[in-house]
Amino acid sequence: MNLAQRMLALEPSATLAMSGKAKEMKAAGVTVYDLSLGEPDFNTPEHICQAAFEAIKSGKTRYTPAAGIMPLREAVAAAYKAKHGLEYKPTDVVVSNGAKHALHNAFTVTVNPGDEVIIPAPYWVSYAELVKLAGGVPVIVQTRQEDQFRLTAELLRSSITPKTKALLLCSPSNPTGSMYTPEQLGQLADVVLEKDIIVIADEIYENLVYGDNKFASFATVRPGLQDKTILVNGVSKTYAMTGWRIGWTLAPSNIAKSMAALQSQETSNPCSVSQYAALAAIQGDQSCVATMLAEFSKRRDYVTSRIAAIDGMSCVEMSGAFYAFFNIQAHLGRKYGDKMVETDSDWCLTLLEQQHVATVMGSAFGAPGYARASFAASMETLKEAFDRIEAFVK
Repeated sequence: MNLAQRMLALEPSATLAMSGKAKEMKAAGVTVYDLSLGEPDFNTPEHICQAAFEAIKSGKTRYTPAAGIMPLREAVAAAYKAKHGLEYKPTDVVVSNGAKHALHNAFTVTVNPGDEVIIPAPYWVSYAELVKLAGGVPVIVQTRQEDQFRLTAELLRSSITPKTKALLLCSPSNPTGSMYTPEQLGQLADVVLEKDIIVIADEIYENLVYGDNKFASFATVRPGLQDKTILVNGVSKTYAMTGWRIGWTLAPSNIAKSMAALQSQETSNPCSVSQYAALAAIQGDQSCVATMLAEFSKRRDYVTSRIAAIDGMSCVEMSGAFYAFFNIQAHLGRKYGDKMVETDSDWCLTLLEQQHVATVMGSAFGAPGYARASFAASMETLKEAFDRIEAFVK
């Protein structure tokens, strides 16, 4: 059978590919230090699991409304009012099968064939592919390490064409850990309002922010911006619930209604049991979040110090999320053992083969010459992994 044209240009997820290769090695009996996946290594907190058990025992295992159970949609809207001062009706919230699905919904209902979506690089590996699946054209705008990999208002303005439909922002960022200040978001918002484009804001890491950095939801930084913004979030990173597959969008009413209709045809509803677990996560004791954040903060400081100690390696300040995106350009164009390494892909694969450390090549994120390491791993794993990375480059 011949594949549809849309599939011929689709790139597989590099993070999942590297994780898959690491798992193959583990299955063969090799000890692998896996820093490839953005997945918290903590168990889902007990009170959240208990809510899922209770949902099962009480028979909450049937279809729900396509856009999610009303108590969860109400809880999400209430949380945004309390935390960000944003007023959303529960019907403006659409609960989906993870934030990736939420992004797919957002692109599908807003992007027409040929519409351009501006994506600052480095960017999460799925962004450009999801735009292409919706028939859109991803316009990759390169940012610089010396600018903390942040898109500037000048860069944004120069990238807008008559075909521009949307800007996609991720703050805190996967893969760089960089985060926009409220003032920087405001400068971007001025261009958005002037040029009349929409913004899809991936804020999945909003609760993983370090030090004195302050998170601002994009829709809050200018009056009128809420009507031009689709917010994407979920429980996976904050509550160690990656496998539960619950994300959501908050959007203008007509967009939310369309996403709910789309989802009703595509997937029906998100998992009923997972929705009740997510409800418990949002409404329950938040001390678990603080505990995990404190541990991530220690790991972030450790990884920062290890990268800084390796000659020719550097990374931007990791203000949020749990990734180090480090510059390896000084370590390319040379032999490692008997293997010549020219590219970041060569480097990451050779590191995995020779030192059994799994990272992800920067080119997968639109930034050749870099590598991403997740510090959502134990301190013991991080120590051994960076001992091996240091030995590798030396």
